[in-house]
Amino acid sequence: MSQASATAQRPLSIGPLELTVPVVLAPMAGITNTAFRRLCREYGAGLYVSEMITSRALVERTPTSMRLIKHHESETPRSIQLYGVDPKTVSEAVKFLVDEDLCDHIDLNFGCPVPKVTKKGGGAALPWKKSLFRQIVEGAVGAAGDIPVTVKMRKGIDEDHLTYKEAGKAAEGAGVASIALHARTAAQFYSGHADWDAIGELKSSISSVPVLGNGDIWSAEDAIAMVKQSDCDGVVVGRGCLGRPWIFADLQSAFRGEELKVQPGLGAVADAFKRHAELLVEFFDGDENHACRDIRKHVAWYFKGYPVGGEVRAKLATVDSLQQIDDFLGELDRSQPYPGEGVEGPRGRQGTPKRPALPDRWLDSQELSEDQRTSLHLAEVDSSGG
Repeated sequence: MSQASATAQRPLSIGPLELTVPVVLAPMAGITNTAFRRLCREYGAGLYVSEMITSRALVERTPTSMRLIKHHESETPRSIQLYGVDPKTVSEAVKFLVDEDLCDHIDLNFGCPVPKVTKKGGGAALPWKKSLFRQIVEGAVGAAGDIPVTVKMRKGIDEDHLTYKEAGKAAEGAGVASIALHARTAAQFYSGHADWDAIGELKSSISSVPVLGNGDIWSAEDAIAMVKQSDCDGVVVGRGCLGRPWIFADLQSAFRGEELKVQPGLGAVADAFKRHAELLVEFFDGDENHACRDIRKHVAWYFKGYPVGGEVRAKLATVDSLQQIDDFLGELDRSQPYPGEGVEGPRGRQGTPKRPALPDRWLDSQELSEDQRTSLHLAEVDSSGG
């Protein structure tokens, strides 16, 4: 029996949401806007989550946050990830989303390893403070009503300060609809290998809600291998889809027990790149220049491993109009086939292991001191999801 057929027909229920395939697009700051979500959705089924949105900014109705929570009419279900460190602010943000009927699912971010976040007690540092974590999750679930709330977290701060098992049980007790674990610590950042055994350990300790695995899924084969090794209920795909939105077609096929694998030639990759740019123009309300500035960061990801010369790559990385994109893509040899292993494997930022930046005396206790409580609001900054 093939790996694909061994995991065929594994639907995923997240509260009232029924996903035909157990696949979630991980929130990534500056990446998973409406344009990219729509592009990925065109290839395969799943739950496609927004960029991380700061709760305080949403409560204050900042223009950026109000733009980021918008979904295209084709996006169903509508999924939003929130980041926050204050239980009251997070609850207010959730209540606003629910009252205004702006989403069908809310994910809470406890995985960000970025130093400017963790050094103020946010992201992957926050679950160390047990009561604060529980208060935020309980408040969000209470404010959400019938809208399912989920959490995404890391293993912990470092190997000496792991939080995922205790936080997982607390989240389950608070009434979340699923728990996703990026199987790295904050200290690992994105380096090394994800600890899929930790996903299995979390799965074994959680009895009432699905557990999803995240980390080192670069292909559908990786997703199937993670499920087999950890017995997790679904997968969360982040950096593995950068420049490869068709990975969601591969994932859909694999979880349905099919053998189909998309292996696009250079012409198909060029078409996907152009489609992405067009959707970005729509997302930025017709502003081609803004859209083209945004698509530039995707050039290296889309054309990784393909025979595209440095001159053309450099041109694509400086485009400022759709016409320029057409002109530069026209210089490619569209007949070039899928190059194989050169386009596979890790992509996106890797980083190196580092000592996590934390607030003063953060590890002394798993409860907040008064000084730490008053300074936590500074952690609410826009950054990547973890």
